[in-house]
Amino acid sequence: MIPFVDVKREYHEIKEEIDNAVQRVLESGWFILGEELKKFEEEFAKYLGANYAIGVNSGSDALYLSVKALGIGRGDEVITVSHTFISTVDAIVRNGARPVFVDIDPETYTIDVNQIEEKITKKTKAIIPVHLYGHPADMDPIMEIAEKHGLYVIEDASQAHGAEYKGKKVGSIGHVACFSFYPTKNLGAYGDAGAIVTNDNELAERLRMMRNYGSPKKYYHDFIGVNSRLDEIQAAILRVKLKYLNRWNERRREIAKLYNEFLKDTGVITPVEKEWAKHVYHLYVIRHKERDELQQYLLRNGIKTQIHYPVPVHLQKAYLDLGVKVRLPVTEQISQEILSLPMFPHLSDTEVEKIARVVKDASNG
Repeated sequence: MIPFVDVKREYHEIKEEIDNAVQRVLESGWFILGEELKKFEEEFAKYLGANYAIGVNSGSDALYLSVKALGIGRGDEVITVSHTFISTVDAIVRNGARPVFVDIDPETYTIDVNQIEEKITKKTKAIIPVHLYGHPADMDPIMEIAEKHGLYVIEDASQAHGAEYKGKKVGSIGHVACFSFYPTKNLGAYGDAGAIVTNDNELAERLRMMRNYGSPKKYYHDFIGVNSRLDEIQAAILRVKLKYLNRWNERRREIAKLYNEFLKDTGVITPVEKEWAKHVYHLYVIRHKERDELQQYLLRNGIKTQIHYPVPVHLQKAYLDLGVKVRLPVTEQISQEILSLPMFPHLSDTEVEKIARVVKDASNG
């Protein structure tokens, strides 16, 4: 069986370094808001070319706290996409604001920038573009629209660690950016973890306080905050893995290139990489008219796949119950056709070739 993802292979490559990092934290006796977190925040910000990174306990909290820190709440609107993991939109709703959905580009599956401006009202406060599957959203027009209308831009970069837009790392372009370090991400912890990135000193300071009960120093609280701290063990693990991120991303790109070559002339739609983008292939997502049959055929042949995502957010029961009603033709169509093939840096060329051969057999059959 070829797994969809295999984090054990990754661990065994760097086992000694990981074990030493965890041991270092255990020996220190300091587990929350210590030196490992401080150093990881500095190293991650430097990697992205940004000023500040604030470690939190998940990508979901990164999004929630970013929306909150910008003062977005009841009566406000935030423009985003429905083709994303649900936490992107939950962050808006949990703050009392209303999500306004825009359809996606049929090639990149990121926000269709040509549809944003028509959705802006007096209540609009921000835009959340999602850098999906490892491909950046088209940020220049988004930033121009935001500047024109006085809006914030919150980058959801949870699937795009190391991806680039016109030579700049995503996460360093908007007013604030959010990252998830869920174990299967390009840069993954060994548990839940996340970070918020910004170039704004005041915002960074507010976020540091927000993640720690609104506290500037112990037992003093300036406002109501939460407990959302990236712990020392996860920070130490992420520091080790950050050193390997570029190499692992390049391997993902090699695997994607192999897939592209093997899947030519099969009737399968393979991922696009725009000329202004550096795709880091968190996921390798194909499209096929008979997606469900293809997925079953692959499984029968020992290949695990996933669908990201089978039900768009605006069609989820939770959002129907909130009275969210909108038609998004591209989003709704591709949700019936997309299939994520196995993609992780330790996938072998032989495995990639086998997967592609089975996809080809199914398509030709």
